[in-house]
Amino acid sequence: MTSASTAQSPSADPAKTVDVTPGDQRPEQASAPPSADGGGVSGVVRRRFSTVDAGLDRFSWLATAVVVAIAAILRFVGLSSPKGKIFDETYYAKDAYGLISRGVEWNYKDNAASYVVHPPLGKWLIGLGEWAFGYQDVESRVSVPGHLITTAPEFGWRFSAAVVGTLSVLLLVRIGRRMFRSTVLGCAAGLLLALDGFHLVLSRAALLDIFLLFFVLAAFGALVLDRDARRRRWARALDDGLDPTRPGRAGRPPTGWRTWPWWRLAAGVLLGCACAVKWSALYFVPAFALLVLLWEVGVRRSAGVRRPWRDTLLDELPWLVLAGVLMVGTYLATWSGWLLTDDGYYRLASSYPSAPLSDAPVIGPLVNLFEYHRAAYGFHTGLDDAHKYQSWPWQWLLLGRPVAFHWSGDGACGAPTCASEILLLGTPLLWWSFLPALVALVWLGVARRDWRAGAILLSVAAGLLPWFAFALEGRTMFSFYAAPALPFLVLAVVYVLGALIAPAGADVGTVAPLVPGDAGYERRLVGSIAAGAYVLLVALCFAYFYPIFVGKLLPYSDWLARMWLDGRWI
Repeated sequence: MTSASTAQSPSADPAKTVDVTPGDQRPEQASAPPSADGGGVSGVVRRRFSTVDAGLDRFSWLATAVVVAIAAILRFVGLSSPKGKIFDETYYAKDAYGLISRGVEWNYKDNAASYVVHPPLGKWLIGLGEWAFGYQDVESRVSVPGHLITTAPEFGWRFSAAVVGTLSVLLLVRIGRRMFRSTVLGCAAGLLLALDGFHLVLSRAALLDIFLLFFVLAAFGALVLDRDARRRRWARALDDGLDPTRPGRAGRPPTGWRTWPWWRLAAGVLLGCACAVKWSALYFVPAFALLVLLWEVGVRRSAGVRRPWRDTLLDELPWLVLAGVLMVGTYLATWSGWLLTDDGYYRLASSYPSAPLSDAPVIGPLVNLFEYHRAAYGFHTGLDDAHKYQSWPWQWLLLGRPVAFHWSGDGACGAPTCASEILLLGTPLLWWSFLPALVALVWLGVARRDWRAGAILLSVAAGLLPWFAFALEGRTMFSFYAAPALPFLVLAVVYVLGALIAPAGADVGTVAPLVPGDAGYERRLVGSIAAGAYVLLVALCFAYFYPIFVGKLLPYSDWLARMWLDGRWI
């Protein structure tokens, strides 16, 4: 994946110009060797290797704080309403309390270990909120006061989801800013995510999907940081006189623990966390590994390496393997409660009489965990029971069948009949923009050979396409399976908005003042107005649907007016 070079204003210093696509190049642009003065690199290569300034940008962080504050207010206000457990909170809130009290998921009503088919990390995080703010289960007659403050128990089991949902908005702002080299576009991405009903509902319920979204997005952000760090490493080496055409280590930047790809290794840990929430995070592992290889090939091409693919595989595959080892180690660490106690479901060797070594020390628990995973995998692959709110992947971006988390007709609302619902529904104007944005992204990405378009498209594909294969098998699925793809879909929309406001021929994120009389002034003016109007309309659409995102009591007629697709949304 390559990209066009950045347009710059006449007053820009070539040595300081920030390139939105450092390290990649068009085929017709020859790789520039070190400059003739004996050190450093040409301005073209320097611009390709340039990255976002690592220093403190007070304006960008102030703008980020405003967006994150909006997200936090929307997610925390009224978090303890509605009362009781909604949708799958009936499972995860109980499992979470079992983890923090006994180290494994536990059914206190039957006083026995619970059989679960999802890894424990998401439930551990839910349990932290219950540990801090208290837990109550009327059915099991379990009631535990909080360690921090006494509050409604619903706040306790929803607290962690609200925190992680808010942090995911923060992540998207900073990732968007780094990718697009624009604080405005980064904040636009965060604001759109903050004003999405789908994300809001998941951030206000004790389900696993918001944690999966967060860790996948964090892993992607770590890889973007790794991409920038590797380009800075090559730029420093070329400045110091490195000749990339020399064979072996002589043609590569110096090594040492300070130059290790720490962010890539962090991404391995974060992907391990994502897999420890839900196994569907595995779909992102090959996609992200491919991104790393393509980005490393790109930086070597720009530097002038003779065999960029060969050198990339020799240099980077060991680091990818190490990142994979960290991913597996992190995943196993989240099962420590199951591994280190005898209380877990199917924990003991007696559950696996045909499994070799199941009662051996040290290796035995791992063998039993593997057998447990085989049983859980069989459950997932055989899940084909009909459900009222199931849907198919081709319906998700069209909002063809949202999931009702809560419904009640009780209460006084000033009308003969009332309705209170929490509907897992994306903000319609935003979600119905995703497909056109993806089409435009393919067009713009191919035309501009932009690494950002490829990264976004590949991430969306990893989050959505595998489910189409499962659909062919008739597996029961729900729209919230699309959650980890959501931030990348928002980035697709923001990429198109950035293309509307950028100068003609310049890359997305290029900043230039709107000066009447300049070439392309009218096009950019119209594009800027259209982009601003779009964000405003999304905000208004979100405000209209807000009552059914948070379960506000409405007159029945007002609730019905929001059911735009009639029976598909009821």
